[in-house]
Amino acid sequence: MGIQRRHFLQRTGGLALAALIQARPVEAAEKGFCIPNDPLEALMAGNRRFAKAWRLAEQNNGTTPRTAGANPRCFNSPRALATNQHPWATVLTCSDSRVSPSWVFDTTPGELFVIRNAGNTAFTEAIASVEYSVSVLKTPLLMVMGHSGCGAVTAAMDTNPLTPSLDRLIQPIRENINGSSDIEDAVKRNALASASTLIQRSAVLAEAKASGALKLVVGCFQLNSGVVSLIE
Repeated sequence: MGIQRRHFLQRTGGLALAALIQARPVEAAEKGFCIPNDPLEALMAGNRRFAKAWRLAEQNNGTTPRTAGANPRCFNSPRALATNQHPWATVLTCSDSRVSPSWVFDTTPGELFVIRNAGNTAFTEAIASVEYSVSVLKTPLLMVMGHSGCGAVTAAMDTNPLTPSLDRLIQPIRENINGSSDIEDAVKRNALASASTLIQRSAVLAEAKASGALKLVVGCFQLNSGVVSLIE
């Protein structure tokens, strides 16, 4: 597709962008932080903007022309970010270079707390990182996001020999996909299983979810369309 990030960002800056934060709480606004009333809707609205620009870039052979008349959007204050952070969503996703949550959800610095590893697996370190975001930073939304054509899931479906480190990496994915031979199905199974593992292995996350302090969702990013679909 050959999309250039600079041109893409020029386009997303010129789309009919409503502010990410439609109605920020006064206290949060005064502190210089963007905090939406509905984090999941803000996340998906950002992806709709991204997917629109993604399609336009495809139509224009990888370039994205400017569009005038954009609405102002919310940016966290650099001064506030220098000493604090208030991300409103946590995303556990793959380390694939094509899957950057801040880009995919059209967010600005300080809005997302992101954990990435090949195959979006709920390793011990990933669980600990999510616990930090939920218990310390108080992020109210957690998304586990797989993506189409995931190389780690593909490797887990294959029987070719791997290095010892890579084999350890994909072993949990092999267990998660349970012998699936369809990559799309396997990606979804793996993401759902990772979400389940987070709750099963963390009392902190389980309690936050049970109390309503944390909303957990599972999504899948389609590389060909730029769209994130919720699967749970």
